[in-house]
Amino acid sequence: MREHATHQEAESAPGWDVPVTAAEVLLEGHRATRDRVARSILDHGPSSAADLASRLGLTAAAVRRHLDGLAAAGLVESREQRVYGSRGRGRPAKVFALTDGGRDAFYQAYDQLAADALRWISDSVGGGKAGEEAVAAFARARFGKQGEKYLEILRLAEAGERTEALAQALSADGYAATVRRVPPAVAKAPAGAQLCQHHCPVAHIAEQFPQLCEAETEVFSQLLGTHVQRLATIAHGDGVCTTYVPAPGAASSPARRPAGQDSDAVPTAGTSTEDSASAR
Repeated sequence: MREHATHQEAESAPGWDVPVTAAEVLLEGHRATRDRVARSILDHGPSSAADLASRLGLTAAAVRRHLDGLAAAGLVESREQRVYGSRGRGRPAKVFALTDGGRDAFYQAYDQLAADALRWISDSVGGGKAGEEAVAAFARARFGKQGEKYLEILRLAEAGERTEALAQALSADGYAATVRRVPPAVAKAPAGAQLCQHHCPVAHIAEQFPQLCEAETEVFSQLLGTHVQRLATIAHGDGVCTTYVPAPGAASSPARRPAGQDSDAVPTAGTSTEDSASAR
């Protein structure tokens, strides 16, 4: 107790410089850089060491050291980068993704607060169906407000490029979104697209309150001016939140989950039909 009090007195004493060793400074800098590496993966999705080095202005060797430390702590894991279409020679690039523990390190406290708030909204109207609708109304308002930011961006985009424009807007907000064109079932027909979100900041909350995913899907439909279909969600246990967007003027295909339930299921970015089937 006396040692703690003396330390506080020293910190508060005017003009008193608390000595800090070079080792402590280096250790604190190491932790800060490691956190930046983890945050970059969180914001941009699975990344290679080269991508991280370029993004953060570090050497690839330095990034690998931090990745080794994060992996040893169980916060990141490595996997082969999946390549669609023809693959070049050589081994696939290795990318690093946050584990559930890594995501929890960032969001655990916020998740609990958000879950408590949504549960309070539900309970305040008596729970049950009324509570579910109250949470859904909140989710629609929340994602509707977010969608307003994207509306002008999409208005400036060509009709065939609006999905890419939405992906860029989502990525700017940390959803690490990409677009993959889906070959049409009929020759010469326009290709649809899969809007893939490799990161979801509310995934753990959406596990308890699926109204969040439903409201987000509704907003996507309104922004893109077509009926879209949610194929997979991180909250459901899939690796990527995937939404099918039909080509302009084309009818939507039947909703399908990429989980091996259908032999012709559409694979999502970051997964394949075989991967999904084996995962389940």
